[in-house]
Amino acid sequence: MSLPSGLLERIEQYFAAAPLPDARIESAGGLDVPVGRPTWPYPARPRPGEPVSVEDVRAAVALQEAAGLPVAIEWICEDAPTVETAVRAAGLTVSSSPLLVAADPVELLLPSGVRLYLVGADDPELPRYERLTSIAFAHPGPRSDAGGASVGVALGSPRTAVLRERIAAGRTVMMVAVEDGEPVAVGTHHPVVVDGTEVTEIVGVATLPRLRGRGLGAGLASALTAHARETAELVFLVAGDDDVARVYERTGFARLATVGVAELSYAG
Repeated sequence: MSLPSGLLERIEQYFAAAPLPDARIESAGGLDVPVGRPTWPYPARPRPGEPVSVEDVRAAVALQEAAGLPVAIEWICEDAPTVETAVRAAGLTVSSSPLLVAADPVELLLPSGVRLYLVGADDPELPRYERLTSIAFAHPGPRSDAGGASVGVALGSPRTAVLRERIAAGRTVMMVAVEDGEPVAVGTHHPVVVDGTEVTEIVGVATLPRLRGRGLGAGLASALTAHARETAELVFLVAGDDDVARVYERTGFARLATVGVAELSYAG
């Protein structure tokens, strides 16, 4: 499948712009480190075209730890070839995930009896939807959902308040699938205006573990994509692994690149 040129550059611009309303950007050599609220953290990222050294990585880690943020560095591998060597030398654990863009999306229907809702900022069930996400990512099992880091949340947590703010401002769009009055799947996309056009990332599509294998996650992601494409020129996601990527390729997403993630390794 042929993809338009310049997509990686626009996604890099998205990643650079997304933290700006929430965090100040500190420099650590070739890395930009967003420093903001721990309730909605962003990873450090390399500036396009700049090399990254092990000293840069250590400086970024020190900034994150001093601010009470999780240690995380993320990069597009094809754009930042020096990062992986530097983060490994600094002792971080590295993983990678496929980056896909919505090229020719296919509309998928949710199972009969499942209804889909856009979540409002004042929805009293919002903590329950967050809890669903936390449960789903704590029990990954056979993966069929879109990737994206998930942070465990308590009911009524400070993160819930931040999420309400984001939904009210239009910076997060959340959808929930409900069956027999119970939320069974949830997901979000996060629009950002880049050079006058909207770009958005689908994140955290999650299904209750006991209900996987019914197409709930894929159907919800399809609906999120359709909603996003009403206003966004570019819709992308970072899949949890190759199996997840293959699910999305069957729904009209195309692989574009690979995203690397480096985190602290915690020995048991």
